[in-house]
Amino acid sequence: MIAFVSGQVAAAGPDGAVIDVHGVGFAVQCTPATLAGLRVGDQAKVPTSLIVREDSLTLFGFADDDERTVFELLQTASGVGPRLALAMLAVHTPNTLRHAVASEDLAALTQVPGIGKKGAQRIVLELKDRLGGPVGDGAAAARPSARTETWRGQVQAGLINLGWSAKDADAAVDAVAADLDGSETPPVAVLLKSALKKLSR
Repeated sequence: MIAFVSGQVAAAGPDGAVIDVHGVGFAVQCTPATLAGLRVGDQAKVPTSLIVREDSLTLFGFADDDERTVFELLQTASGVGPRLALAMLAVHTPNTLRHAVASEDLAALTQVPGIGKKGAQRIVLELKDRLGGPVGDGAAAARPSARTETWRGQVQAGLINLGWSAKDADAAVDAVAADLDGSETPPVAVLLKSALKKLSR
């Protein structure tokens, strides 16, 4: 397994980045929150998980080792593959997911695109004893709204990393926020794509 990649960030897009490791470019799929911390040209060390399939080798990157651990544990639940596990981490922090599973908070789990009520019940049943409770900064980190409160900064950072100016990024974020109109906040990945569409018009 490739435990991490360390090198210069050669490129960044809405869904992933390329890390130049001694002349070899590793394509790494990441959550928007992880991508927000990767700037093209900077040095980065990204914890990774390699998913091997018959027809592909896919490298997933994370903000830290804890996020990677939760990503791998999520996939031990039936019906949860790497894409869905990454989507869960795009919507919730690792501690929020631990809290949601431990407290059987189905509403928090169904905020993730692709997870319905039955799927959420199955995840709770299968992962309750594996994920454990929130670690570190317990209560604050475990609030289901912890990540959604910071979506503006994550989307703005993602746009700037992709080469847009701070002014353009601010305008796109404001336009996306206006579209929400007080409704439930979608995952950061969806918001970032919406902002990119507005900038490409």
